Amino acid sequence: MPTTKTLREGSTRKRAAILSAARELFLTDGFDRSSVDAVAARAEVSKRTVYDYFGDKKTLLQAVVDAVGQSLITTIRRTLDDTLTDLTEAGELEDALVTFSMRIATDMLGSAEYATLQRLVRAESGHLPHRGYNSMADTPDEALAERFAAFAEAGLLHVPDPRLAADQFIALTFGVALDRLGSANAAEDPRVRPLVVEGVRTFLRAYRTT
Repeated sequence: MPTTKTLREGSTRKRAAILSAARELFLTDGFDRSSVDAVAARAEVSKRTVYDYFGDKKTLLQAVVDAVGQSLITTIRRTLDDTLTDLTEAGELEDALVTFSMRIATDMLGSAEYATLQRLVRAESGHLPHRGYNSMADTPDEALAERFAAFAEAGLLHVPDPRLAADQFIALTFGVALDRLGSANAAEDPRVRPLVVEGVRTFLRAYRTT
């Protein structure tokens, strides 16, 4: 079980160094073969500091996974702000949604961060709080749902249930690519874009107001 001791917040620099060192070792050597001593040595901190900040190795693994998830959430929110803001006409939606989807497929799903998250969750699921542990939880879906709700308020979409609309959008775009191709990395596979475009059009046929 993860530790229940009170942990120190400590130095931001040291915390980042420990997380970075643990991430590298968990990816290269695996959780079981990575010792706290090795993490401390690579981070250039004492073993006591690792324990003071994270308590035990399982809590450190969860912190690594959570940090990667938060980085991906930041990417998603930035992409939403870059592509799905200041839209005033329904005719702008298709291009904007395709651009958003392609940016997510490239900047997020095609990123080293996403690959790291997938590798850690698959390889070390037995050491995480529960099988299928998802450090991003529902945050990306909820963020997209908020944007769809804003479009509904502006009269651009008819969205009775924004979260359902977000789930359906994801299923029609990234979900189709993942199911059919095994990847949604648009930077490496030109087949992703046609699937995304058709998914966006299907979504708009269901939710566009005009």
